[in-house]
Amino acid sequence: MSASALRRLRERITTTLSKWRSSLALRVATVIMLAGALSLALTGLYISTSIRDGLFDARLKQVLSDALWRAEHAQSTLNDADVQSTAQVQRLVYDLIYDLRSASSGTVGVLLLPAASQGAAAGFYVTDRELVELISEEMRAAMASSEDQLWQSVAVPSATGTVPGVVVGQRLNVPLAGNYEFYTVYSLASEQHTVDLVMRVMTTAGFGLLIVLTAIIWLATWQILRPVRQAAQAAERIAAGVLEERMVVRGRDELATLAQSFNQMAASLQEQITKLEELSRVQRRFVSDVSHELRTPLTTVRMAADVIYDARSQFTPATKRAAELLATQLDRFESLLADLLEISRFDAGAAVLAADDYDVRSVIEQVVEMAAPLASARNVVVGTVGMDAPVTAQIDPRRIERVIRNLVINAIEHSDNSRVVITLRANVDTVAVRVRDWGIGMSATQAAHVFDRFWRADPARARTVGGSGLGLAIALEDARLHGGDLQVWGRKGRGAAFLLLLPRHLGAPLGHSPLELADRGES
Repeated sequence: MSASALRRLRERITTTLSKWRSSLALRVATVIMLAGALSLALTGLYISTSIRDGLFDARLKQVLSDALWRAEHAQSTLNDADVQSTAQVQRLVYDLIYDLRSASSGTVGVLLLPAASQGAAAGFYVTDRELVELISEEMRAAMASSEDQLWQSVAVPSATGTVPGVVVGQRLNVPLAGNYEFYTVYSLASEQHTVDLVMRVMTTAGFGLLIVLTAIIWLATWQILRPVRQAAQAAERIAAGVLEERMVVRGRDELATLAQSFNQMAASLQEQITKLEELSRVQRRFVSDVSHELRTPLTTVRMAADVIYDARSQFTPATKRAAELLATQLDRFESLLADLLEISRFDAGAAVLAADDYDVRSVIEQVVEMAAPLASARNVVVGTVGMDAPVTAQIDPRRIERVIRNLVINAIEHSDNSRVVITLRANVDTVAVRVRDWGIGMSATQAAHVFDRFWRADPARARTVGGSGLGLAIALEDARLHGGDLQVWGRKGRGAAFLLLLPRHLGAPLGHSPLELADRGES
């Protein structure tokens, strides 16, 4: 078999297995059909065997009775005959053999063979020489030591081949000749024809019944599974946001109960989701309103704090320290307020891109320059890879700079005085920026929540370093706003890595990443 033929065969097998796994109706119908076929086959085998054995037993009784009559009639004729010579004996035997052959009862032929004690010189008398081969050596040996009637099943030659038959033997005493073995061969062609007819009728009826059974099973399975399919389709529509989707209730049976229960569940889910959506809208509106309302008083407080901070040299040490703390906390408060406003824009769908063709390398260089003081203070070396050739993409530089800055600052803060490497790679349709550190790392559970709002892996550390807990959530939203993605990898004590993926052309689908999220052997 050629390679293409093998491939097509594998595809067909795969397609068949896929349909088998995905269709409950097909599995149920196939299993029941196979079980029905097996039951029909076993029933047919039992019935045909019973009919065959019954016909054979009845025919055997008839054959044995007929053969016994023939043997007794032959022995009586031989005993009553007045023969004085071998020629007279031969003529008598010939007439007797052909007389017995002419009597019907399904007789194929009659044979009169000399017993073993007669020797090879004794003559034999048969109506058909081909029938002599039917007499087995075992049967002749049994005839030599038995006075009873013996029989054996044989295959009788016919015009179309062979047919089942029976040969019956009994010992006779021929005058002036001695002991002979008298065999009568009977054909069971009529009985075999009856059995064949029964088998054909049963096979045809079985196939017909199997087809009808398959159709009934398929119809019943389809009828039973139809509400299940409707429930699955309704669930998919509800999951897609069509909360008003309901199933049609017909009748009062178990399927109608299923539809009613599904509709009650859908109504309850719709009510809960509506409540949650309303609560979410209220929360978003509250955050947005509070954030906007705080800007005006915060500006006033900032102006006053700046005046105090500029004049701190004239204060006592305690008052000077208070002025510095006020300025620092106002910076953090302004950062938090800006993050809240940005989150509210994402939630309201009001965030827009100011995208243009831009070299991503320049964004990374700005981030490295801005993060240099923090890196120096923490004895962290920030390195870059892949900055040799320009990498242009349609991006909003302000947002991408914010994403990369957030990732680099986080890496420096958690690098544990090690190094941070920023890697830039690009292919035809995708730009990838990976920020990797070898610091304290994070567990798989922490990595799963790292983009959650206000979530911190180490709350105590976050209070020392600062931050609102919204930076990575905003970074993920910025990446998605570009049609990209932001992925994370981390292991305790082995560091962490963030991979930013961006399409090179705004609106184009995101292609294959030119960078791995984690180094080989670490994932």
